[in-house]
Amino acid sequence: MDKKNALRAGALASGTTLMMLLMSSPASALVRDDGDDPGSGLSVIDTLGLFVVAPIVLFLVIAGLVMVGDKSRKQQKQG
Repeated sequence: MDKKNALRAGALASGTTLMMLLMSSPASALVRDDGDDPGSGLSVIDTLGLFVVAPIVLFLVIAGLVMVGDKSRKQQKQG
């Protein structure tokens, strides 16, 4: 009975995915719109900095602030 439910769930998920792929229209990125003024592309360093390094640094800053706030709150309760 468990395999039958798993098979049904898999068939439903793959069917839904297939239908969404077939019904979606392709992106028309090759056709330019009026007023479209794209800027220059990002270099590899810019892309890595923006999408890899910046989120990691932001996460570390937020985590550090949370840990500092938690330590100060614990010291107030003890003292």
